[in-house]
Amino acid sequence: MGGCGVFKRFVEIGRIAFVSFGRHAGKLVAIVDVIDQNRALVDGPCSGVRRQAMPFKCMQLTDFVIKFPHSARQKCVRRAWEKENINEKWAATRWAKKIEAREKKAKMTDFDRYKVMKAKKMVSASVWFLYRVSAFKQ
Repeated sequence: MGGCGVFKRFVEIGRIAFVSFGRHAGKLVAIVDVIDQNRALVDGPCSGVRRQAMPFKCMQLTDFVIKFPHSARQKCVRRAWEKENINEKWAATRWAKKIEAREKKAKMTDFDRYKVMKAKKMVSASVWFLYRVSAFKQ
């Protein structure tokens, strides 16, 4: 069998994970140590998550990996996190932008939704008009 594997994101020391639900939902953590097949010791030095055991069910692995030794102290993890600019890299991903857009949409008021609806109608009408004009010219 060739070297082309299906999975690209593996549980490893230094892997950055997004906490999808639980008390720290929406925050990034770094895997510091693997406890067993269900849990890992995680630390989020720049996201406000204290070092704790967290089940893999609560985490979604990202593409980011930082280098630090096995069971490193928080200071070492923070230094590696800041050196790799994880927060800036995360903010630039499509994943983070989708989450931000979803939160922004959820915070919209009724009037904001009305303005968006009117803007969509205007764009749709102008596209339809331009299509009809170009169709009659041919």
